[in-house]
Amino acid sequence: MSSDRLITVAIHTYERALALASLLEREGVKCTLQNVNLEHPTVSSGVRVRIYEKDLPQALRIIENIEIFQCAHNDPELEKACEVLVPIDFSAHSKAACMLAFGFANALDAEITLLHSFLSPKFTGSLQLTDTFSYDIDGDIESDALDRNARKNLHSYASILRAMIKNGDLPPVKFHELVEEGVPEDVIRQYVKEHYPKLIVMGTRGADTKERELVGSVTAEVLDTCRVPVFTVPEGNTRDFESMKNVMFFSNFDQEDLLAIDALHQLMPRKSLNITWVPIPSKKVSAASASAIDGVVKYCMDKYPQYTFDVDSINPGSISEDYARITGTKNIDFIAVPNKKKNALARIFNPGIAHRLLFHSDMPMMVIPV
Repeated sequence: MSSDRLITVAIHTYERALALASLLEREGVKCTLQNVNLEHPTVSSGVRVRIYEKDLPQALRIIENIEIFQCAHNDPELEKACEVLVPIDFSAHSKAACMLAFGFANALDAEITLLHSFLSPKFTGSLQLTDTFSYDIDGDIESDALDRNARKNLHSYASILRAMIKNGDLPPVKFHELVEEGVPEDVIRQYVKEHYPKLIVMGTRGADTKERELVGSVTAEVLDTCRVPVFTVPEGNTRDFESMKNVMFFSNFDQEDLLAIDALHQLMPRKSLNITWVPIPSKKVSAASASAIDGVVKYCMDKYPQYTFDVDSINPGSISEDYARITGTKNIDFIAVPNKKKNALARIFNPGIAHRLLFHSDMPMMVIPV
């Protein structure tokens, strides 16, 4: 069968056929329009949209997910039933997070918001009493330039994502672009407060870099201040969403952990996970603790039959060694951690397990507020 043969992919009114042809042409699919009624072309009986046969798979992906490829209307009042927020700064780790976010969004039937922030001179400059007027003018000019550049970069990255969807490299998830001015963690926190997304997926640097940049980590601030689940993706991650099934779940074996497991089930509703329960390392281990562990595991086995559960332990005196042993022998794909809200002093002097893992692990992590 010749790949140069023209075939009809749709028949529409002239206006709709022209719009579809323009969309396909914009995405690299050559089209021709042809009247259905060739004997009397002046009679409006419909217009064929025709493409080369070799372009059919690509064209069908565009047509079946046409809302992704249409020009965005940038409606600030757009209501989303379910949303995954992806902060993006165009670094390798934030792009890796974006790839995983499409898997989550597809599983949740959710839409994605790509959020990029930039800092203007109004945030970073030092203002002298004698140069207020000139600073404002120069700052506004530079701020406008930064805003234009940020929007250009985000639009270019969105074009890459649409091309990946068109080629079948990403699931067909509708996404939106948003650029805001401000400090990244503040912009993310404000967006979450106003829109309350189902999940935040964001990249983190490698463990060695994070240790050097412990103070001021954007991800750490988001974990502390945003009361929605956060999935962190470390630099160099090669896992994809479909392959993730082995989970190390840090637990106190109490009521809040059951809430966290249920939240994990809602975020990955169609997955069969293998969950390894690991009590948070503590010097206090009692018979009551062992009984609680048995009770919680039995409850979860009954409630989530599609999951498998087992229990392992980390000794307080050999945390690093036991952690490496479990992640290796169980082929752990990501860590899940319930994150209890703490006040500022407690976060500084007694950081939770989520913080400690964030700065000392190169494993993807699901942090669930409880």
